[in-house]
Amino acid sequence: MASSKILDAKKLIVSEITDKIKASESVVLFEYQGLTVSEVSELRKKLRESQGEVRVYKNTLLKRALDDLKIDLNGFLEGPNAIMFGKELLEPIKVIAEFAKSHDKMNIRVGIINGEKAELSVINEYATIPSYEGLLTMLAAGMMEHVRNLAIGLNLYAEKLEN
Repeated sequence: MASSKILDAKKLIVSEITDKIKASESVVLFEYQGLTVSEVSELRKKLRESQGEVRVYKNTLLKRALDDLKIDLNGFLEGPNAIMFGKELLEPIKVIAEFAKSHDKMNIRVGIINGEKAELSVINEYATIPSYEGLLTMLAAGMMEHVRNLAIGLNLYAEKLEN
C-alpha cells in the first residue's frame, strides 16, 4: 500500500494537470520517443516564445485528470506521451505541427481545444490558419482593393464630366 505522502503527491500532480488543461486554450498530446534531448529543448524554446509549455506526466495521472474533466482520451494514453499546454489557441498548435513535420520521430496523437477533444485532422486545420498578423494583412489588402476601385471609378467619372 502506498504511503499517504506518495498519494498526496500524486493528487497534487493530478490537480496541477487539471488546472493546466483548464487554463489552456489548446492542449496537444504527442509521442516524443526517438527525439534527442537537444530536439526536445528546441521544441520547448519555440513553444515558450508562443506561450506554450511541454510537460511529461505518467499516463495514469493524466488519465485521472482527464476523468475529472470528463474528457475521454483512453485510446491515446498508451506508451510514452508528452503534453503541450498552450495559453493561446493557434500559435502553439502551429509551432508543434511545424516541428512534427520536420521531425519524423514526433507523432501528434490528439488534442483538446477549448475543453473539447480534437482529432488530428482538426489540429492540422488549426495549424494551417494564418497568423493574426497575416489575417490583418489579408483584411487590409482586401480593403485597399475597394478603395483603389473607388478611386478608378471616380477618376473615370471626372474624365467623363470634363468631356
